[in-house]
Parts: sequence; C-alpha cells; structure tokens
Amino acid sequence: MTACRQRAFWGAPGVPLALFATLILGLALELAPAAADVVHLAPAAFLDQVFDGRPPKPKVLWITKKRRPMVREILGHKLGALRVRYWPRNGRSAWILEETGKEQPITVGLVVENGRLLRLSVLIYRESRGDEVRHPFFTDQFKGARLNGTRLDRSIDGVSGATLSVRALTRLAALALYFAGELP
Repeated sequence: MTACRQRAFWGAPGVPLALFATLILGLALELAPAAADVVHLAPAAFLDQVFDGRPPKPKVLWITKKRRPMVREILGHKLGALRVRYWPRNGRSAWILEETGKEQPITVGLVVENGRLLRLSVLIYRESRGDEVRHPFFTDQFKGARLNGTRLDRSIDGVSGATLSVRALTRLAALALYFAGELP
C-alpha cells in the first residue's frame, strides 16, 4: 500500500498500520466489560442453609460514633454505611458483608456463634482472578476463629495470585466477629 493510499484510507498522514491497529485493540479492551459477577451461592440460599430453610427476619446494627473507630481499624477504611443487616437466632448470627479485593467488591456470608466464626462463604466474586478463595481448602481456615483485638486469633495462609482477596476476607471475618460481639 503506498503512502498516499494509506493516508487516504486511514485518514492520517504517516500513521503506520501497526500503530493504528494497536490503538484500536487498546480501545476495544478498554471498552470490553469487566469480569462478570460470579454467583457461587445466592445470599438467600446462604441464609436458607444457615437456618435450615427458615431464616429469621433481618435486624439492623447501627454503626454508631462509638463503633466507627473499631470498624475503621479493622477494615483500614470507613465502612461507607450507617447500618448493617444481620440475621440472628439462638445465639447465632449470620452476616452478609462486602469488601473490595483488588478492584471489585467480594460478597461474603459469615456465621458467628459464641464469639467464634462457624462459617465463611464467598457468595459473589467479581474479580478477574483469585477466586480460589471460595474453595473449602481456603475458607475452612476461618472455622473457629475468634477476634483478638482487631485481628483474628490465627494467621490465614494466603493463595498465590489472590493476596488482596485473602486480605479482604480476613478483614470481613474480623468485622463479623466484632459486630457479633456488639449484639445485645
């Protein structure tokens, strides 16, 4: 293709075809949809499992001025909500919380009883990689965990390529334990 024909076709003098193709590819990738939400377990199904098909009515825990500093210390940032819903029955409470992994929120279901974490389940994962954190080999580490100050009483082994997701789930576990400890 001659320079004259290239200019007429692409509309810009001296723009090589490779550069133009790279720009178009970059634009296409930028406009492509992000990783889709992967629903591993619907929140309603999680609550059905926790409460044998009969979840209680949700209640609300207000994030009061007294609670805000502890929440901020656990998460490393403000919660961004004035209240949190939870489902209580017979000393057990279920929480559905979200925290950002690398770029997207991860929705997690947590169950607390007698100050211990009974269950952590990744309900909706939105990141493009690192969803290994949803598997039992990872989530089982949280069973029986207690809150020690603002952190869990144990260390949680990471997952290669999912460091930020691991940190997000660890923070949510500590937050659920703190919230459960604040219940009357």
